[in-house]
This record gives sequence, structure tokens and C-alpha cells, in this order.
Amino acid sequence: MSINILLSIIVTSLATYISRFLGVLSSVRIKETSRIFRWFNCLAYATLAALIARTIIFPVGALSDASYLSRILVVMLSLGIFFVTKKNFVYPTVFSAVAMSLINNYF
Repeated sequence: MSINILLSIIVTSLATYISRFLGVLSSVRIKETSRIFRWFNCLAYATLAALIARTIIFPVGALSDASYLSRILVVMLSLGIFFVTKKNFVYPTVFSAVAMSLINNYF
């Protein structure tokens, strides 16, 4: 194994675990009802929504072959399944993969 690869693995592991350790240490003082915590929560949801919108509007790779209509249809159906299953993430995730595959291959 090259020394550069080994060094990269060590550096990225340290960065990951040090940030997690510092998060654990600082989480003791954070209240879930504080304004800053709610702000970061909103920021995380906004970032996720932007990434999903970007994937639907400007897809990359194999998803770019799918039509806008099929992408939007799968997202709407997956959202429906998400709310019907009491906000379970597993069912809509599996459904979206299967539905997109079926729609692109057979319609």
C-alpha cells in the first residue's frame, strides 16, 4: 500500500473522529429547545431540500435519462408513502428506487 494512501486514511479518520468527539463534549451544554439548535435544524432541512430539488431538476448520470414527469411523479408518490407510513424512511426509499426503475424501463 502506498504511503500516500495510508496517510490519507489516517488524516481523514482523525478529522472524522475528532469532530465527533468534540460534538459529544459540546452536546452536554446544548438545549434542544434553544434558538441556535432550532436554527441549525432548519438549516439542515433546507440543505437537504435543496439537494433533493437539485437532483430532480439537474440530475447527473443515469437519472438524467429519466423525464421530468417521471422524476416528479416518483417524488410525489414517495412523499405520499412517507406520510401514510407515519414518517418511515424505509418504505418510500425502497419504493422510489423500484418505481423509478419500472417507470424508466417499461413506460
